[in-house]
Amino acid sequence: MEPGHLLWMLERMRMAYYAEGEVIISPEQGEADRFMVVKQGRVHGEQSVAQATGTDAWLELVEGECFPLGALLANRAVTSVYRAGSDTFCYELAAADFNTLLGMSAAFRDFCTRRIANLLEHSKQLIQAQYTQSSAEQQSLTSPLSAIIRRAPVTCAPDTSVRNALALMREHGIGSMVAVDERRGPLGILTLHDVLERIALPQIDLDQPVIGIMSTQLSALPPQALAHEAALAMARHGFRHVLVVEEGRLVGLVSEKDLFALQRVGLRQIGSAIRNAGSVEVLQLAAADIRRVAHNMMAQGVAPEQLTQFISTFNDLLTARVIELECAASALCDTPLLAGVCWVALGSEGRFEQTLNTDQDNALLFVAPEGMATEQARQQLLPMAERINAALAACGFPLCKGNMMASNPQWCLSLDEWKQLFSGWIMHGTPEALLHASIFFDFRALYGARHLADELRAWLARTAADNPLFLRQMAENALRNRPPLGVVRDFVVGKEHTLDLKVNGITPFVDAARIFSLAAGVAHTSTIQRLRQSAPRLNIQTAEVDAWIDALLFIQVLRLRHHHEAGGCEPGAATLDNLVDPERLSELDRRILKEAFRQARKLQARLAMEHRL
Repeated sequence: MEPGHLLWMLERMRMAYYAEGEVIISPEQGEADRFMVVKQGRVHGEQSVAQATGTDAWLELVEGECFPLGALLANRAVTSVYRAGSDTFCYELAAADFNTLLGMSAAFRDFCTRRIANLLEHSKQLIQAQYTQSSAEQQSLTSPLSAIIRRAPVTCAPDTSVRNALALMREHGIGSMVAVDERRGPLGILTLHDVLERIALPQIDLDQPVIGIMSTQLSALPPQALAHEAALAMARHGFRHVLVVEEGRLVGLVSEKDLFALQRVGLRQIGSAIRNAGSVEVLQLAAADIRRVAHNMMAQGVAPEQLTQFISTFNDLLTARVIELECAASALCDTPLLAGVCWVALGSEGRFEQTLNTDQDNALLFVAPEGMATEQARQQLLPMAERINAALAACGFPLCKGNMMASNPQWCLSLDEWKQLFSGWIMHGTPEALLHASIFFDFRALYGARHLADELRAWLARTAADNPLFLRQMAENALRNRPPLGVVRDFVVGKEHTLDLKVNGITPFVDAARIFSLAAGVAHTSTIQRLRQSAPRLNIQTAEVDAWIDALLFIQVLRLRHHHEAGGCEPGAATLDNLVDPERLSELDRRILKEAFRQARKLQARLAMEHRL
């Protein structure tokens, strides 16, 4: 700004003081009446990152930063509550003088309009990863099923004849018929797809009760469940419909067409292609489709928690089909040994948190059949595990550089051997043991004898909770990875002036959640669910946990967007990294990333307090 304009502004500014916790400006105060610059202290803009779709973002303003530009430019009230985070002094300029200054100073006007308007537009797209479509398409996978149901379900009694059920379907122009009992509890479903398979081709008696040919394996969700849960059910099981049931009564029906109308992606088709694949070559094509689905979902604003669940679900389906194909091709097919084997996912896959940048982390858990030695069983399983790892690599999941895979004899163990190994890590707590625990304790069953993984999880929960020294050692190890916040500059950057969003951003949350869950006896492996389920058992306030989760989700947004911009959704894309230069981020992204790292520090402070570190 020119010195004369700057002096004109200063002559009209006044100093205002706000005590810690005092509201400076809020939506209830009406149209914004002053332009403010923080002289000393901190100002918090209170709004959840996970819901930030307005023009103001969840952030912390410090010395030299100004607000509320968006409200002043639009002549409206603010959409966030601005509160003093400490004793705070602000320079304040009346709205009338602010508007006069916009006309006087081109530099000030440029700052407040072009630059800030861009940042405000950017803030609308935070959690939707900057790929939100038009407002007409905002009903999405985040919508509850109650908002998607188009009409009351057409039903019939179970003893209705097939002929009459078909006549009802034609009369109402519907593709499905649900049989219900006296309380409208669903008993079975008939779809147009079933008409060909179960009625036309077998040429059955049309006067028989319809319940006899209906599918009775029903998929049901409550009305408050989100659309993405219905889509996941369809993808996992190949269903075309999900029943919406409340207190045992059928209240609606959601079809794949309803979901496709929201998302324009063929979720069930990809799931069906994977389940019916007869070769690894077909699965390679399906893996490319998974990446395209991820691209489409980002383009339609699917939130990061849901997106990573989708990626993990499809990758689970693909891995399971690879295992099925290799088991069928092996000499172990239909043997007692194979009936007692569980393929285990580790790391991010074990936490349902895979992104487009993921390699293999897996293991085998087995119980040797009667009359077979453990080592004999292992030697028979390893060649098959090696073929499975190779097939997954061909489908785009690189072999683990650390060889933490089922084909490594070190990670192909019986249930008793896993317990013995985990017990050794817990008792000794060496650096290597702590490193392995951070990977292997996130295990979950992906295919096979899942009860073995359940037993191992229950045993681990009891054993770890009874060993506070080990949890303290894990906490000490986790606290060595501090969020990269600087004293003078915003961030402490590494090689090539970059931050590692996975190591520096995601990992502090993942490590703390793992330790909390072990201490609280929580069986879930998802980081967010670990935080939510551990909180009440550790007397952690819900608001505190919500702030941690919001921060984690924002960092995940930046990470997913970085992968997207690097072409990670395209088949044959180069290996992705998690390195971002903070100077290349927008000013608003930097502010919120800084606050997200502050939340990671608060989480670590809580972890240190829990273990008296």
